[in-house]
Amino acid sequence: MHLKRLFSFIFCLLLVSSIFLTAFAEDQKRDRKEIRENINTLRLLRMTQALDLTEEQAAKIFPALNRIEKEKRGIQREIGLKLKELRLILAKEKQEEQEIENAIQELKELRNALKSQDAELEKIVEENLTVVQRAKYLIFSVDFYRGLREKIDEARRLQKRMAERDKR
Repeated sequence: MHLKRLFSFIFCLLLVSSIFLTAFAEDQKRDRKEIRENINTLRLLRMTQALDLTEEQAAKIFPALNRIEKEKRGIQREIGLKLKELRLILAKEKQEEQEIENAIQELKELRNALKSQDAELEKIVEENLTVVQRAKYLIFSVDFYRGLREKIDEARRLQKRMAERDKR
């Protein structure tokens, strides 16, 4: 019971700090990394509660989740860069079809790499969670990110209102 109270306290603390940082760190890379780390920590704590994970399960799952999420962020960053390159290629007056084909192939490979990471995550979840926990994990994943988006949108609206009020 003491562990759940600690998780609840940490959750509240991280949520407040995460919302605060999100509202004021739009253009600062360092702050974005801190926010991402806070969100990841919050996610792991909330997942522990929602799935009622044992310490053994958490010890197996969390390092793998962290690694996979980090790798996925890197792949997504590469996809963004490749899309930017493809836009530049298409904006050229004279387009080389082979160059376009190469860019398309690179993007397909990156998307496949993302799918591979998702498959690895599913395997880890299946190997380490009960059927009930796997069902809760599916619901948790959707609810967590939906709730996070709502909080970020709310923080942005508040920031915008504050900026407008300060202009007056």
